[in-house]
Amino acid sequence: MAIVVRLDVMLAQRKVRSKDLAEAVGITESNISLLRSGRVRAMRFSTLDAICKHLSCQPGDILEYVPDDDVETGNSDGI
Repeated sequence: MAIVVRLDVMLAQRKVRSKDLAEAVGITESNISLLRSGRVRAMRFSTLDAICKHLSCQPGDILEYVPDDDVETGNSDGI
């Protein structure tokens, strides 16, 4: 399972700088950078809510599910 973070796309579309989003949401620029790169393991719903409010978007505009190759080909050995 792969969840892809598309925050960088939304920031570009809305012409919002990471610094401004971090300030509006109340998290550090470093955490915004981690979110943009997809190097996070978790995100609080309150943070996602604040990001969506500031960018006037839906969670699905920021997060996308991309199946693993095993799922696409039906070769999954796991349950």
